[in-house]
Amino acid sequence: MTAQRVNVGIIGGGLMGREIAAAIRRWPALIDHPADPQLVAVCDINPAALEWFDRIDSVRLTTTDYTELLADPDIDVVYIAVRHDLHEQLYIDTIRAGKALLAEKPFGIDRNAADAVVAAIAQTEGAFVRVSSEMPFFPGAQWAIDYVRSGALGRVVEAKCAFLHSGDLDVTKPLNWKRQKQFCGEAGVLNDLGMHTWHVPLRLGWTPERLLGLLQDIVTERPGPDGTPLPCDTWDNAVIHSWATHDGEPFVLTTETKRIAPGEKNTWEFEAIGMSGGVRFSTKNPKSVEVFAIVDVPGIGREQSWQRVDAGSQSVWPTVTGPNFESGFSDAILQMWAAFLAERAGRLGERFGTVRPDEAALTHRIFAAAIASHEDGVLTTPAS
Repeated sequence: MTAQRVNVGIIGGGLMGREIAAAIRRWPALIDHPADPQLVAVCDINPAALEWFDRIDSVRLTTTDYTELLADPDIDVVYIAVRHDLHEQLYIDTIRAGKALLAEKPFGIDRNAADAVVAAIAQTEGAFVRVSSEMPFFPGAQWAIDYVRSGALGRVVEAKCAFLHSGDLDVTKPLNWKRQKQFCGEAGVLNDLGMHTWHVPLRLGWTPERLLGLLQDIVTERPGPDGTPLPCDTWDNAVIHSWATHDGEPFVLTTETKRIAPGEKNTWEFEAIGMSGGVRFSTKNPKSVEVFAIVDVPGIGREQSWQRVDAGSQSVWPTVTGPNFESGFSDAILQMWAAFLAERAGRLGERFGTVRPDEAALTHRIFAAAIASHEDGVLTTPAS
């Protein structure tokens, strides 16, 4: 099979822009993928950020004006990682320019922005848009997802998905846009990290029907540019307890999205427990998946047992990496892009895919309901 050349442009040359550039350079690790991506253009309003991309010989355009990148007829796909308040305009402009788009979360600063982007997709023939969420592409996460889909849980009792970060534990960390409501959005940490905790539940069909939001604004001030304390007005941590349904039966679904999680660095966790089985996975131990079952113990009888198995390296798309080797964050990003470009080429099949626009728009309704629930102290139903 001959892979199709795909020219990629990046808008936002920060941390994630560099990660995506590195992932594209590792593309030969994938086996028989239908796309052959080449990074050809990068845009950032900070000229200094563009200097890092000088090392990539395929890049032929660096610019501080995103309209110049979108006007390039040879660019097929654009990845955008910018401030949340800039999402709506840049995403709509990219879609109307005829480019496929991998958009960073939260897909607009709020529900209205997300709905405007979804409308632009509907109005643009041939538009292909997905949203970034790389953590479920760890092999162990895929094992857990496949376990749930197999029906091995039986009647689901409870499930949990969490993203636990500790980057804001340092109270002397300077104020930046992620800690200001005007740039990050009313939902705060849910906008910043909430897609990580909802991608898998929503893909499994677990849409919350009623929910209770518990939100914390822990650090209310941070040093400004001159060291003077300034208001830090975004939610730091958010826990959402909800009722969802699996095979027609209700169960308790909990998500935890935290920027202040002492003892953690950048941990994604998933757990689902049912009457017949259970499964859990954490990126803290990226090779290990735990499975629950009732087993026969020789000389003892039937007992409950959590068993640990090693997941290895293989995820959504096969790679040349030995199947017994470990997988990490960079591998998850490569797999996310493999899924995105395979789906764009119509070759993803039944494999797990990146976040769809409708799922991203739904998270904004969930986040708004969580805020309303927190403020009112009652169970709330997400708006349709």
